[in-house]
Amino acid sequence: MTKRDLNQNTKYNENFIDTFESDFSFSDKPINRYKILNNNIAQDTLNKASRLSELKKQINSIENCNLKNNSKNLILGDGNVNSPIMLIGEAPGSEEDLSSLAFQGEVGELLRKMLIAINIKIENVYLSYSVNFRPPEDRKPTSQEIKRYSTFLKEHISIINPRIIILLGSTAMESLTGISNKISNERGNWKEIIIKNKTYPIMITFSPSYLIRFPENKKHSWSDLKKIKQKIKDLNIKI
Repeated sequence: MTKRDLNQNTKYNENFIDTFESDFSFSDKPINRYKILNNNIAQDTLNKASRLSELKKQINSIENCNLKNNSKNLILGDGNVNSPIMLIGEAPGSEEDLSSLAFQGEVGELLRKMLIAINIKIENVYLSYSVNFRPPEDRKPTSQEIKRYSTFLKEHISIINPRIIILLGSTAMESLTGISNKISNERGNWKEIIIKNKTYPIMITFSPSYLIRFPENKKHSWSDLKKIKQKIKDLNIKI
């Protein structure tokens, strides 16, 4: 390149830069992608909180519901709303109804241990239920009740938008899949559910309350947990 060519090229570059609007400025500071990411997460969290609040109002407005009429509190969900893993239990019990928190007492402690066994802290997942009110005397929700609340559950899932869903117990299984067979025939295999044109992988396993009553089935739950751990690895999920 000749000196004349070099001077022309330099002048061209200067003219090119001058074509930008006067308020456009260059900076030699590196882009703080962590700040951008954190801002996006914060905004996503606010959006989810707003939608969850609206969902809670919708559930609370339900009428002629035996579950609602016999409960003290509505239990929507607990945990990290941005978690890639959502766990759905059957229904709140007496301790949950009193505290307004999900998975309390002995049931919550067992669930915590189950998750720790695959290196997951319970604080890092999102917890919810198939029905949001405690059934009278902690009975199993009827198929009619399960179906009535399944619409709310699907909207709940759409809001949280997890990458993996774990269904704890037969009520959760029936609510999301419509399957009313014995859970022992369905657990342990990955299935898929489509909600609002999005596909979610689901794992059906025993609920902690069931395992407390029938501890001999913990060996099957451990097998399911190992499959969940492998799926997390396969999908490169960070949690």
